Amino acid sequence: MKSSDKILHKIKREGKITARQLADELSITSMGARQHLQALEDEGLLNHSDIKVKVGRPARHWSLTQKGHDQFIDRHQDLSIDIINAIGHAYGQQGIEKVTAQREAKILQRYQQNLSQCSSTEQKLQTLVQLREQEGYMAELETTETGYQLIENHCPICHTAKQCPALCQSELNIFQTLLENECKVVHQEHIIAGSHRCCYLITPIKGD
Repeated sequence: MKSSDKILHKIKREGKITARQLADELSITSMGARQHLQALEDEGLLNHSDIKVKVGRPARHWSLTQKGHDQFIDRHQDLSIDIINAIGHAYGQQGIEKVTAQREAKILQRYQQNLSQCSSTEQKLQTLVQLREQEGYMAELETTETGYQLIENHCPICHTAKQCPALCQSELNIFQTLLENECKVVHQEHIIAGSHRCCYLITPIKGD
């Protein structure tokens, strides 16, 4: 993977980044990191903001522009949007809801099969992260004081979900069903609402 691609992937996963953080990650000089970042900004893929710190000059943080985010978009989504629109025109909202429900049921069944041999909640979540990673969601799992965060740094169905919000709700429905009676699942951050990632807060349900 080229250095520019590594930088874009890192920022996609982590959000804003400084030249020093990037230099440490790529084992290059801060000057070299700034040159890479500036080149990507010149291409319109990054922009920067200066954040004040207690001592010294403001820290410059780099983040993806919309054009930068678009580098991760799967072009087949244009076809998906066309299909959703065609279903809506032909069968109305009920047709869209039926197709969404069928997709949800199919994904849920496949996930349940993969999670069926898991012996703990954490093992289920790790398996779920692997499945989502394979599907292009750039997924990761973090442990919190109250449970877990399932983080998805990319949404391969984002553009389609903007046209059909039921798809976003469907993702949450799947997670809630997979973990019912074990965890409460809340969609905390949304890419389609402007966040740089989707984040699900997963809190184990305490027994009586």
